[in-house]
Amino acid sequence: MNAEIITIGSELLLGQIVNTNARFISEQLADMGINVYYHTAVGDNPNRLKAALEIAEKRANIIILTGGLGPTKDDLTKETLSLHLNRELVIDENAFRSIKLYFETTKRKMTENNRKQAYTLKGSHVLRNDHGMAPGMILTVNKHIYMLLPGPPKEMEPMFLTYGKEALFNQTKAKDKIISRVLRFFGIGEALLETKIEDLIDGQSNPTIAPLASDGEVTLRLTAKHHHLQTAQALLNEMETKILERVGTYFYGYDETSLMNELVKMIKEKNLTIACAESLTGGMFQQEITSIPGAGNILKGGIVSYTNEAKEKLLQVKKQTIDVYGVVSEQCAAEMAENVRTLLNADIGISFTGVAGPDTLEGKPVGTVFIGIALKGKPTSVELLHLGVNRDTNRFRSVKYGCYFLMEKLKK
Repeated sequence: MNAEIITIGSELLLGQIVNTNARFISEQLADMGINVYYHTAVGDNPNRLKAALEIAEKRANIIILTGGLGPTKDDLTKETLSLHLNRELVIDENAFRSIKLYFETTKRKMTENNRKQAYTLKGSHVLRNDHGMAPGMILTVNKHIYMLLPGPPKEMEPMFLTYGKEALFNQTKAKDKIISRVLRFFGIGEALLETKIEDLIDGQSNPTIAPLASDGEVTLRLTAKHHHLQTAQALLNEMETKILERVGTYFYGYDETSLMNELVKMIKEKNLTIACAESLTGGMFQQEITSIPGAGNILKGGIVSYTNEAKEKLLQVKKQTIDVYGVVSEQCAAEMAENVRTLLNADIGISFTGVAGPDTLEGKPVGTVFIGIALKGKPTSVELLHLGVNRDTNRFRSVKYGCYFLMEKLKK
């Protein structure tokens, strides 16, 4: 089955909002084994929407529309599709009761145009809106499946997850069970990873392999289909084994986890504590670690020592070290990690110092980063990175590399 997603709203074309709906729906359809070959964005204009529908019907079996289900005059998605399919609109009593109850509960007057939101295409399966007023719907006409969803993501996403996926599965009359698994990698580029498993990608059929690079990481989404769930699971396991035999060194977790999630989990399991000394990252490592529930059990604290004076006074880095080697140096990174561990009585000390940009520092080019790791009872190590020229990217990737290097140390 092939799908096209049509997002409706002039605000999308004006750049006033980002089209996150198409990304979300594509991701969900990929999990279901449904191909998405086209995204279309169209303004609040019935003629242009009709033209978009006619084009989509020539190249997709499933057409999913988001937006234009509200009460105002420019919300014309249902009306346009009604004329296009010659299918009348009828009021859905359950939706209408829900809308009236909302206005009664909030002590607000219900205007006549709010009634419009309760209309649905005759014969469609209605998708309840638990987070708003306008219901969604799905129907099959002339071998095409049409699904209409509200535009606001806070309404659309839960509607699709709770009601839409099952309804779409029933409409397609699919017999196969479809399961997906995401493998997450760090420390290897997308091009190199793809090269190492190129023959597996070229020969894919079931499971399928979809590479994706984002935020300095690479993910592989494996999707298997079979009418027996256990067989689909076995197909995934077999493909995962083949992949990890080649690039397992860079693998760190599954699905929606993150490097920081995995690091926190590892530190907890080993019953250790950590302290941080940050210069170029400006507290970003501590911000990330405290975003993980339970971080208070492992994080002793940290020091953001952005200036040379702060490094000397707060972290007790020797003035001689700074004068001789500079703050962007292996020696300074080592002292920062060792001293913060000692000062805060932690098992692990980690430090970040370098040149985020846009200007060079101490003759070192932008993207030069030193990460120090001091483990109690073990020699201190320092990792040198040569990153890019973008300031924000350098800081962000430094944090990720800090997680990665520390995880590698803790595995030994």
